[in-house]
Amino acid sequence: MYKQFFKRLLDFLVASFGLFLLSPIFILVTIGLFIANDGKPFFFQRRPGKGRKIFSIVKFKTMNDKKDAHGILLSDAERLTPVGSFVRKTSLDEIPQLINVLKGDMSLIGPRPLLVQYLPLYNEYQSRRHEVRPGITGWAQVNGRNAISWKQKFNYDVWYVDNMSLALDIKIFFLTIKKVFVREGISAKGQATMEPFKGDEI
Repeated sequence: MYKQFFKRLLDFLVASFGLFLLSPIFILVTIGLFIANDGKPFFFQRRPGKGRKIFSIVKFKTMNDKKDAHGILLSDAERLTPVGSFVRKTSLDEIPQLINVLKGDMSLIGPRPLLVQYLPLYNEYQSRRHEVRPGITGWAQVNGRNAISWKQKFNYDVWYVDNMSLALDIKIFFLTIKKVFVREGISAKGQATMEPFKGDEI
């Protein structure tokens, strides 16, 4: 019953309250990133959701669009602005995704939605992460986030799919709050973000 009905209802109610409660922070961050990113405070990107259905995820834009002399985007680390770095470290960049939760594209808790170009690279086991709605936070996020390997990430995601429950979601919610305060696992070692997935992770 929780998986089929109450999880979605709880998502909607909590996301609505969260947006209302965080609206002052939402406005301040929007203004800060508007200035830092030349009028572009938000980042939109196509991501696969439940059943591989594609939707547009919305996040705060933590990196600018600076390019090198050849017109190629600089590395993530070079494009990460001071304001963006703060927003990312405090996980404030995730706040706009509450809109995706309200729309039904995402859940509060679930496997993080990855890039569309990864879809052809998944094996059958890895594809199981799409059996549920993707989440703002999830079991992989509270167990290492970007500091763990892709193999570990997929194992955590599939484990969540098989063990999803209200008790587990509550546990992940409070562990997420703890992770935000201690700022663990935000980046892979030596990287501003996570290394791209190239397939063949089993």
